[in-house]
Amino acid sequence: MQNIPRIYVQGDIKTGKIVPVNKDIVHYLRRVMRRDDCLVFNDGIEYKAVLSDNDKALFVKEQTKHIDPSNDLTLCFAPVKKIDDLLNMATQMGVGTLQPVITERTVANHINWARMKKIIIEASEQSNRNSVPTLCEPIKFSDLDLNNLVVADERFAHETNEKSSALRFNRILVGPEGGFSPKEFEILDSANVAKISLGKTILRAEVAAVVAIAKVLDK
Repeated sequence: MQNIPRIYVQGDIKTGKIVPVNKDIVHYLRRVMRRDDCLVFNDGIEYKAVLSDNDKALFVKEQTKHIDPSNDLTLCFAPVKKIDDLLNMATQMGVGTLQPVITERTVANHINWARMKKIIIEASEQSNRNSVPTLCEPIKFSDLDLNNLVVADERFAHETNEKSSALRFNRILVGPEGGFSPKEFEILDSANVAKISLGKTILRAEVAAVVAIAKVLDK
């Protein structure tokens, strides 16, 4: 089953449904993978499917027993230069929601979000997920809900603080390449937001996001 191509299908899918396909999917199945069967998924459910003889559609067959490995984490992140790597890795980690947050030191302002969505879908297909993370519209740091939030804080050189080790969080915040500004740290501190350390070394922003996700999932 692991070698069978996996394809994300938008909309409702169920046994017996006929799903129109584009030429990219046909090329991928016929020319790259050299087969006509595949797995299709959406909304946490996976089905077997087969390409029609005329290469116009996929016939959805029986549902598989594969359980969606995705989780309910929300990653709030400042857009970075290597945002494609960040989104790819966060998707592979099973994150359920991706929330871009524009901070004072955010420098990656011209992002092709349609391309990012495609990267997220491809990462979902590759990582054996049955769902695709929700990519939200970017918001300003000032509009970010600070409730039930844990922030990756480069000021900490220890493992976790008392509050972050005592609670289970489902929302993580990581900053941009230059870190959070003094004003943003002041806001986070005033709101008593829980903080975790990512270690004593300085990590690239996209790596920091993955480490933060791993730490929260490990609690």
